[in-house]
Amino acid sequence: MDKQSGIELADRLNAGCQCISLDSEGLGVELERVSPGFHEEVMAGRPHLFSSSVAFVGAEDVQRMARLVAAVERVVALPAYRDHVLAYAPEIARHSTAARGVFLGYDFHLGNTGPQLIEINTNAGGGLLNAVLARAQKACCADVEALLPGDLGGDTPEHLFLEMFRAEWRAFGTRVGAGDTPRQVAIVDEAPQTQYLYPEFVLFRRLFEHAGIQAVICDPRELEFRDGALWHGAMRIDLVYNRLTDFALETPASSALRAAYLADAAVVTPHPQAHALYADKRNLVALSDPALLASWGLDAETRSTLTNKIPRTELALPAHADDLWARRKALFFKPAAGYGSKAAYRGDKITKRVFDEVLAGNYIAQALVPPSSRTLQVGEAPVELKLDLRNYVYAGHVQLIAARLWQGQTTNFRTPGGGFAPVLTVPSLALET
Repeated sequence: MDKQSGIELADRLNAGCQCISLDSEGLGVELERVSPGFHEEVMAGRPHLFSSSVAFVGAEDVQRMARLVAAVERVVALPAYRDHVLAYAPEIARHSTAARGVFLGYDFHLGNTGPQLIEINTNAGGGLLNAVLARAQKACCADVEALLPGDLGGDTPEHLFLEMFRAEWRAFGTRVGAGDTPRQVAIVDEAPQTQYLYPEFVLFRRLFEHAGIQAVICDPRELEFRDGALWHGAMRIDLVYNRLTDFALETPASSALRAAYLADAAVVTPHPQAHALYADKRNLVALSDPALLASWGLDAETRSTLTNKIPRTELALPAHADDLWARRKALFFKPAAGYGSKAAYRGDKITKRVFDEVLAGNYIAQALVPPSSRTLQVGEAPVELKLDLRNYVYAGHVQLIAARLWQGQTTNFRTPGGGFAPVLTVPSLALET
């Protein structure tokens, strides 16, 4: 009896399973539980937030991604690594806090040699939206029926996410004698109602309130630091779920939040140090450098995992301009503090003018790993969409894996048929011979 790997089966399903598996009515029911009209509010300005189908990933690749996450955690624990990355981080990142930082997003492309880590993000969006989406799937064919998540593994992402915030509070509270659960939480982003993922903020507010935690969604300008505490009006804030892309809390709008963070007056999660340790793109230079990793005393197995699963990354320095330009078609350029594919460029598409701007900025150049693909029926024809995988991670544990499907140079939510998609893990299959 031979065996067909889960990776091979996943590739076959991604290429050949074009049917619709999203139960649109079921999704509507899930969203309407928040408030009447919420489903229409979510979808009206976001027609491509959710894909109409799922993505398939071999069980072996799921395990490889988890091993990479564990390897990164072992590096981050090294004093030498922390000294290395904090040396070029903003000063605020040297402020230590007991909170680990919620919602790390490990983003992968499925290359020819298995999953390749493209980047790590703090405040990775979409986790709770994908939890809702996973419950709105239906078996669209016999091959898929056995792979649907059922009870989502015996625990719900919502419960895992809530316990994550409680863990952040407990770690912080040991120093101030606080209880097991924060009493008041602020979900903070700039002009939150204008953000594309604002519906997720509403879902988190509901999640907190159902757990007996008072929650508010607000702009950082609405916060005040006074009397040694962080306030939103008359509400004293215990914990901030930080969705800002002002990672170092540098702007005037973030001044109250910055003061509260430095005074340990509230839990801020994720926080500037988490971004510096995990999400600064320059860290990928170190994480893909076998000699540097060895000099820190990292074991051979962990070094191999990192260098085999992280594309070689280098600083885009003016001194290397001619060499980088000559190799540009095999590179992807990203700003060190970038997020959401903003100001990121494929080398084969970059112009000389933009390349000069990259050299003048704070950029890294990463070996290009094209994304894998997912073929779906869009309208009357099959359409090939690009696919990447986001692992939502806390304390080194993968809580949820979701896919994003799109067309274009970088990830987006503008593609018909694209958007967030649940991931189904495909096990190896025994074949009769």
